[in-house]
Amino acid sequence: MSDATLLGFPKRLLLVHAHPDDETIGTGATMAKYAAEKVLVTLITCTLGEEGEILEPGLEHLAADKEDALGQHRIGELAAAMEALGVRDHRFLGGPGRWRDSGMMGTPANERPDCFWRADIDEATGELVAIMREVRPQVVVTYDENGGYGHPDHIQAHRVAVAAFDKAGDPSYAPGTGEPWQPAKLYYTAFPKSVLQAGIEAMKAAGHTDFFGVDSADDLPFGVPDDEVSTEVDAADHLDAKTAAMRAHKTQIEVDGPFFALSNHVGQKAFGTEYFTLVKGTLGSRDGANGRETDLFDGLD
Repeated sequence: MSDATLLGFPKRLLLVHAHPDDETIGTGATMAKYAAEKVLVTLITCTLGEEGEILEPGLEHLAADKEDALGQHRIGELAAAMEALGVRDHRFLGGPGRWRDSGMMGTPANERPDCFWRADIDEATGELVAIMREVRPQVVVTYDENGGYGHPDHIQAHRVAVAAFDKAGDPSYAPGTGEPWQPAKLYYTAFPKSVLQAGIEAMKAAGHTDFFGVDSADDLPFGVPDDEVSTEVDAADHLDAKTAAMRAHKTQIEVDGPFFALSNHVGQKAFGTEYFTLVKGTLGSRDGANGRETDLFDGLD
């Protein structure tokens, strides 16, 4: 990306996600909001999601244990989702298919030498550092140490993103990959437990009793205590774009199923507001309704 191109985007956001669809579920509204505000939004996806379960009738033949063509199919789904979100800069780490979906711990997919879980961290970090030095994002978003819910690829994405954040500004690291660039803020995605609990109660009220099979947000693997959430981005005006992007990931997401039906019946705060925890950098003003920062770029010149 040229210096002239970057001049047109004084604000630049880079997100590191593990599989196609992760970006939409966790950060889709935020991505659409900033893209609409002429922020350069760059999405890095670490695998093609080859091991995903297939929800779309008639496409079961693409599965890893059949034709093993799901990854290639999901490239198209992700492109359609990015079109819906208005995101123009999307890349696969190392190129499409460089690292394969690792599946869950203990599965044969997780033993494959080409899976992302077994990637050389320095090699993967170098790939991401080169992109950071090209794009020069002020803000980077990825998962927490547990990858949100423990998936190996999410954990690995966290490790690579944090390492790249730390090393992109170091001129001694990966010489020849561009001028050093130090992003200013690193965020982890977050799902506040209060929001998850409200979703559980709303689904019960709507007659659904199978919301992840739990009655309490404390029983979910991905809830974050509210006091650990530093930032909430109200992107409710972009919920339609997020929903359209979900629909684009049709092999993976049933928008009308129990989980995402919430966006249709309970409303925009549920999925139009997305949450983050700042882990590196300085918080801006915490003038949101919940005493949180409301803009990922707050406090930056």
